[in-house]
Amino acid sequence: MAGTVEIGAVIIGDEILSGKRQDRHQAALTRSLAERGLELGWLRIVGDNADLLTETFRETLQRDAWVFSFGGIGATPDDRTRACLARALDRPLTRHPEFVALLEARFGAEAYPNRVRMAELPEGSTLIPNPVNGVPGFACAKHFCVPGFPAMAEPMVRWVLEQHLAAAFPAALPAERSLRLFGVPESRLVPLLEAMEGRYPDLRISSLPGFQDDEPRIELGVRGAAGRVAVAFADLQRVLVEEGFASRERDLELLPERRPRPD
Repeated sequence: MAGTVEIGAVIIGDEILSGKRQDRHQAALTRSLAERGLELGWLRIVGDNADLLTETFRETLQRDAWVFSFGGIGATPDDRTRACLARALDRPLTRHPEFVALLEARFGAEAYPNRVRMAELPEGSTLIPNPVNGVPGFACAKHFCVPGFPAMAEPMVRWVLEQHLAAAFPAALPAERSLRLFGVPESRLVPLLEAMEGRYPDLRISSLPGFQDDEPRIELGVRGAAGRVAVAFADLQRVLVEEGFASRERDLELLPERRPRPD
């Protein structure tokens, strides 16, 4: 279930920050995680500055998190992910023999002297297969580094989820129940929502305010394990009536139950 594992993402490249390219990695990663009942906990977008990228990895390495890193693993001078992660880990870069063999098989003599640089990985790295062009990414210290090309990155991320996270975190799609409450400002619900969080710390209690016909409208949601959601959602309806936010439970607009589904 979401919440049992922290998952983060680092998206690398000046072109994302400058607006030359629009990021597509976050949406694809979110979809892939949702298929396993997992959620993205945080996201960082970092340019190609080596010092900043190294410091970013030092910070992400301090967290007990699984981190997906997108971009910066090519052979040009601005591809700094390998070197910066190695520096953050205080490990040397070493040529990965299996990676070298893959490059030689694909490019022959043209693997040298430049393409082979892609095989220089932080010591202790393992490979992430690339089904598109055969040039792998790599994994090291729970950091999974894939190319910046979404067509390559997405299947590689799915492979990581299957091979690395599936055993530790089996798919358990969360249930979600929600309702709409009308005519009540969100601020009045703060104590109620705090109490719900206290009673159900394993669930996500959400509040999404809005307006309808110039009147406040709030969508309240409960998300998590199906059995616990059923209990908490019934409790939420009861408390809303008992505390006078609704005259009776049937006055609440219950929304259809939602469950993430694989595409």
